[in-house]
Amino acid sequence: MTLDFGRIVPSIPFILQGALVTLKYAGLSIFFGFFLGLLLTLMKLSGLKAMKWFADAYTSVFRGTPLLVQLYLIYQGIPELTGYSITAFEAGILTFSLNSGAYVSEIIRAGVQAVDKGQMEAALSLGVSYPLAMKDIIFPQAVKNILPALVNETINMLKESALISVIGESDLLRRANIIAAEKYLYFEPLLIAGAMYYVLVLILSWIAKHLEIRLARSD
Repeated sequence: MTLDFGRIVPSIPFILQGALVTLKYAGLSIFFGFFLGLLLTLMKLSGLKAMKWFADAYTSVFRGTPLLVQLYLIYQGIPELTGYSITAFEAGILTFSLNSGAYVSEIIRAGVQAVDKGQMEAALSLGVSYPLAMKDIIFPQAVKNILPALVNETINMLKESALISVIGESDLLRRANIIAAEKYLYFEPLLIAGAMYYVLVLILSWIAKHLEIRLARSD
């Protein structure tokens, strides 16, 4: 067996341009997913049973079904149900954000519940309102606890964004497959795409490590 990277070298810039698409999907999805997860966490911690039931049911559904199925349901189902011709970009961001929100909500909930309950009781006894105590006392401590888990979710979203290629978006995987079909070489372009995903994950891990160090120094 011989590898022929020489035929692939001219196409490497084309493949690597897909990294921008991959980062766009991962970045926007984790951004919207974080705020959705935060909202779901507040619903889970609220005293209202209806809100808690909805948040728990939402999390169960999105964590219990394959992401690819969710992507197809939104990309192909929305036009059928509403008549709206959703774009691949809209379907991808919506699907990944909704999915990420379910996982992030559990991460934040666990972080909040890991904070000593006595701190909330002390704040309330001093006349601090519940929302203000959550914002200024509980959440800052929870963020330090959940940072590694949030980084893992970001990395997972970065890798899972490769699914967007199945509905035609020109991400890393899609571009690698295009070159593979053109050159009749599959291992080489896919290896390059895999290496690029790995580099992106290493960069994210490096950034997260330095954030953890800075947060630890701020204690």
